[in-house]
Amino acid sequence: MKSLKLRFKPDVRPKVPPLNYRHHFHAGNFADLLKHALWLRLLVRLTADPGPLTVVDTHAGAGLYDLQDAMAQRSREAEAGIARLMAADAPGVFAPLKAAVTAENPDGKLRYYPGSPLLTVRALRKGDRFVGCELREDDQATLQALLDQRARGRAEARAVLADGYAELGAGADRRRHAYIIDPPFERGDEYAQIIDGVGRALEADPRAVIAIWTPLKDLETFDSLLRGLEAIDPPSLLVAEARLRPLMDPMKMNGTAMLFVNAPELQADARAAAEWVVATCGERGGKAQVRRLVG
Repeated sequence: MKSLKLRFKPDVRPKVPPLNYRHHFHAGNFADLLKHALWLRLLVRLTADPGPLTVVDTHAGAGLYDLQDAMAQRSREAEAGIARLMAADAPGVFAPLKAAVTAENPDGKLRYYPGSPLLTVRALRKGDRFVGCELREDDQATLQALLDQRARGRAEARAVLADGYAELGAGADRRRHAYIIDPPFERGDEYAQIIDGVGRALEADPRAVIAIWTPLKDLETFDSLLRGLEAIDPPSLLVAEARLRPLMDPMKMNGTAMLFVNAPELQADARAAAEWVVATCGERGGKAQVRRLVG
């Protein structure tokens, strides 16, 4: 694995955190379907190994979202996302996500959507660890309260007020590590932060498994991220794209992608999930694509 020298070294300890974005705004949208379905399938494979696992969520959020709250109602994106999934006879790759959403809505009505921290803790075992990083003090406090309640008898879980990028590769030990990087893309250096952070995580632990979410807007921005990750020379890099429409307008979210470094075999699941998302949520010219760039 090669270390990547960036022209501009990102500041991994920003003095002023991004405060505008919240996961609540887009909870349960089409991008969450691909992201969370594949993340849960990855956790199934990682927890099949009896060794203890540490999971770090770099941009954790509050953990559980009320879809009737004003923040979610502002965009109503869940109606074209999780609401369609819960009403559909979808491929088996979505089964763990549907089960988790059903568990949060025992009355059968779709109101609450679990974020990646809660989905992760549900999947981890006693002896595993979860660290959720969050820069908003209110969301970090909400997440810690949720973890205190939901992690009992499961993994050791905590929410920390920290820049998740700084945690990539920090405190590596003999345990296996997995990271989920799900940033707001509010800062101008987010892509550089991802590339630099993945490099540090692999340098600290070449076995680290890393899942990265990114929106798809224009092709050049996406290709630039892929080139940066390839330049690190990771052991493997799998790319799963759900393009709802051609990537022509950089001001519009035209699709979603999940990138996996060092992940166990996920291609079949990724293809099934991406194809369903495009078929169900996409427009004319939409395209699902799964490719292994490295490894």
